[in-house]
Amino acid sequence: MQGLHLTADLHQCRCAPLWLTDAALLGERCVRAVTAAGLQAVAQVFHTFPATAQGPGGVTATVLLAESHLCVHTWPEQRAVTLDVYVCNFGGDHSAKAHALLDTLVALFEPGHTEHHRLTRGALAA
Repeated sequence: MQGLHLTADLHQCRCAPLWLTDAALLGERCVRAVTAAGLQAVAQVFHTFPATAQGPGGVTATVLLAESHLCVHTWPEQRAVTLDVYVCNFGGDHSAKAHALLDTLVALFEPGHTEHHRLTRGALAA
């Protein structure tokens, strides 16, 4: 079950507002980014939340991977995004692909400030 879990919290995103509010558009870009990184999408769910008094609703885009998952959550009223990439390294080391996927999505949102976190999960059996 050994794997790599990468997260990024993006603040002050300068991207076009549609990337924060259009589930279909963001979802399609996520699937393309997964493929470009060399990972395999096996299912996806893209959801737009209703608008609130603070502004348009955000989006959650989830792509299930043969290697694990990608999740993107947007808060357009705060110009903020959270990214979550987890890859299982059971059949091979997918760490470089996970980093490439995360980097592609960070670039899409053009954040003014980013907080990155990396967690190695599980232990290899002896």
